[in-house]
Amino acid sequence: MDSWSTCTCRWWGPSFATRVGLNRVDNSRTDPRTAPATIVFDGVCLLCNGWVRFLLRHDRRGRYRYAAMQGQSGRALLQRHGLDPDDPLSFLLVEGCGAWTDSDAIVRVLAGLGGLWRLAAVLRMIPRGVRDSGYRLIARNRYRWFGRSEHCMLPTPEQRARFLD
Repeated sequence: MDSWSTCTCRWWGPSFATRVGLNRVDNSRTDPRTAPATIVFDGVCLLCNGWVRFLLRHDRRGRYRYAAMQGQSGRALLQRHGLDPDDPLSFLLVEGCGAWTDSDAIVRVLAGLGGLWRLAAVLRMIPRGVRDSGYRLIARNRYRWFGRSEHCMLPTPEQRARFLD
């Protein structure tokens, strides 16, 4: 039986996984329930690149994969989840059959690192509207405050397998 048919997730399927390059991470057919979580980030934002470097250092279990929103995989994931890839204000986490954006995604990623990072889950006690307002303030000003690069981050050869394209 095809493992895709057992997932009730509406966003995933074998053709979607191929379109967004999940087969580049693992040559086998990837079941979204067991596939590594994917983080879609702004590849030209220096703050966002710093965030990805932080996660690469602290994600010792290799739980997360990365897709720049400027790449084919990142654009496809954003569009698939109703986000505009040409207006990159949202941070997207796709995990299992679910997707999270903005402050919910950040809190979930931090808590997912394990160890003391699980304490980040207490941030969920702050109302989402308040958290997302802070997130949006930073997102709107990130280029002005932190800078912008003309090119997306280039992963090291060791990190390359964790990036979709």
